[in-house]
Amino acid sequence: MTELIYQTDSYIKEFDAKVTSVLPEERAFVLDRTAFYPGGGGQPCDFGTVTIDGVTYPVNKVKKQGDEVLHFLGGDASLPAVGSAAHGILDWERRYRLMRTHTALHILCGTVFRDYGALVTGGEMEPGKGRLDFEFETMRGELVREIEAAINKEAAQGREIRVQILPREEAFQIPDLIRTKINLLPPGISHVRTVEIVGLDLQADGGTHVRNTSEVGTIRVANYKSKGAINKRIYIEIE
Repeated sequence: MTELIYQTDSYIKEFDAKVTSVLPEERAFVLDRTAFYPGGGGQPCDFGTVTIDGVTYPVNKVKKQGDEVLHFLGGDASLPAVGSAAHGILDWERRYRLMRTHTALHILCGTVFRDYGALVTGGEMEPGKGRLDFEFETMRGELVREIEAAINKEAAQGREIRVQILPREEAFQIPDLIRTKINLLPPGISHVRTVEIVGLDLQADGGTHVRNTSEVGTIRVANYKSKGAINKRIYIEIE
């Protein structure tokens, strides 16, 4: 099992670990602990490097596989031995931009749910921009401008963001914990990670976030589209 450092501290940029297994065919290895986010919930994986015995390997893909995290390596250097000490460094500029983007999407989700009761039907992001699909029958420019003003007001509030990992039974006592139309949480998980924007939003989420909404900056609604009778898409960008 890989210890997921990013789940409790998204701001760790470097970490020490040990190689627990090597997969030559995939050119990947598993560490006993990692700060690399493996992707999921619409958030892409992290990039960076891992240095072992003086060799620095580019990490160009990270993926969760069961209880382990696979780190896929670039370059052509020989793979390390199991038990080797490793030092990982994240591409922090990319990670932090994703953290700001993900939090901006939660501000959008929380504001739309509070003001209009609309659930999310899909979403994705990349550094600096993303989109969410909502259950809206109609969407017009005036409504989009109202939403843009509301989400920037919330970002400027400087709301604290809290992360907790709760027993499943306790987590599901929280009203409206799942903000997506379909519950994407695997039925067998024993603990649920929650992300709370204090005073605005509280939901189950596995991604990385900033500590305060003031770090997000200005949020711009870049576009909006109808994707079906009751499915409307809002695109956002951050500066």
